[in-house]
Amino acid sequence: MKPSVHTVKVNFRGGIIPPDTLLHIVKAARKALVARISFGLRQQLLMEIHTEDHPILMASLDALGVRYETDTDRYPNIISSYPAEDVFIGHTWLSETVYQELFEKMDDEALLKINISNSNQSFTPFLTGNINWVAAEAEHFWHVFIRFPKTNTVYEWNRLVSTNDLPRMSRHIEQIILEHKNQFYDQPTADGKTLFEMVQTVDYTTQPAPGKAILPTFNLPYYEGFNRYNDQYWLGISRRDENFSFKLLHDIAQLCIDTKVQQLCCTPWKTMIIKGISEKDRTKWTRLLSNHLINTRHAANELNFQVEDNSYDARLLKDKLVKYLNQKDIRTIGLCIGIKTKKKTEVFSSILIKRRPFIQLGVVELFFVYDILCAKDFNPNERTSTIFSSGIPKTLVPEHLRRAILAYYKQTSDVELDRQQHSGAVMN
Repeated sequence: MKPSVHTVKVNFRGGIIPPDTLLHIVKAARKALVARISFGLRQQLLMEIHTEDHPILMASLDALGVRYETDTDRYPNIISSYPAEDVFIGHTWLSETVYQELFEKMDDEALLKINISNSNQSFTPFLTGNINWVAAEAEHFWHVFIRFPKTNTVYEWNRLVSTNDLPRMSRHIEQIILEHKNQFYDQPTADGKTLFEMVQTVDYTTQPAPGKAILPTFNLPYYEGFNRYNDQYWLGISRRDENFSFKLLHDIAQLCIDTKVQQLCCTPWKTMIIKGISEKDRTKWTRLLSNHLINTRHAANELNFQVEDNSYDARLLKDKLVKYLNQKDIRTIGLCIGIKTKKKTEVFSSILIKRRPFIQLGVVELFFVYDILCAKDFNPNERTSTIFSSGIPKTLVPEHLRRAILAYYKQTSDVELDRQQHSGAVMN
C-alpha cells in the first residue's frame, strides 16, 4: 500500500540557498498544495505532500531543473558550517569564498554523508558525516575523519589534505568504501589505515598532521533574532513547530532578491539565517517579522533541541520536555538534547532520548519505553555513549532528563574544580 503522504527532499549544498531558487520552489509547492514545508538536520528543504498532488509537484520541480528525492535519502547532502561564518566564527583562512569554490567542485549526488566544518565553531556538527573534513590551522589544509557507514567507528587520518584535493579525495574515498563494503560498510572493525593505504594509490597533495585535531567544547550560540556583525546584520529565524509557511518563505526569498541579499542559509537546527542585511534595509526585515508574527526570542532550553526529521511524535515530546524545563527553570547551556523515535535516524546530541518498543511482534510495535543516553563527557561530537536511564515510561522522561542535565553540570563543576586545584598546586 502506497503512503498517503510523501516526503520530497531538496538538498542545498552546505546549507546555501539561492533566493531565486527558493522563490521558484515555494511557488511550485503552493501550486501543488504541499501540506508542510520544513528544513532537515542535514540542511535540506523537506516538503510533505499528499499522493494525489505529488505528480504536480514533480512536474514543476522537473521543469525548474531542481534535483529532488521522494521518500528516500539516497543522496544525504553535504552539510557545512558555512551559515556560521562571520556570524559565530572569527576571521580564519576558511572564508565564504573558499566554501563556495569547494561546493562548485563537489558531487551533488554523493552517496555518503559529507561534513565540511571550520574547526573554530560548535554551531554545526563535526562527525555526523561518513567523510568529515575539519579545517586545519595550516592554511588550505584539512583534517579528515572517517566514520564508517552504519557504525560508530571513527578514524582520523594522520595527514592533512589540500583544499584543492578535497572534492577529488571525497569521491575516491566514497568509491573505495562502496566497492569494498565487506571491509568498510557496516563493519564495526573497519580499519582506517587499510582504507588510506588504498586512497594513497592516487597522488594527492598532503602533509603530515602536527597532531590530532582539537575540536572545541560544545557551546551552542544563540542563533535567533537580529544581530550586528561587521557593518551589517544577520537575522536568525526559528519556528517552534518547524513549519515555514509558503508566504513566509516567499516573502523572505523576495526580500532577499529586492535588497540584493545572497547570504540565505538553512542550518542543522532546522532554522534559517539571513546574512548581509544592510542598515538601510533593517526596517524592511523588521516589517517582515511583524507581518508574519515571528517571535525571535525563544528560550535557550528550547533552541538546544535536535529532533529527527519528519517525526510528529518527536516534536510532541520536545514540546512536553521544553514546558517541563521551563517550569522547573532548568539551565541547558552547553548541552544539545536529541530525540530519536525511529530506528534508522541519527541525531546530534549530548543527551539522547531514544524511544523503543517494549514488545515487538514482527513489524508490530507495542508499549513504547525510553532510554536516555549520554555522550562521552557530554560531548555531542563523540561517537560513544553510556546509558543514563533505561526502559522508562514516557511520563518519567522529563524527570530523568532533568537528572541527566544535573549530572552534566556536576561533571562540569568537578572538572573546573580539579583544574583550579591543579593550577593552584602548580603556582605553589
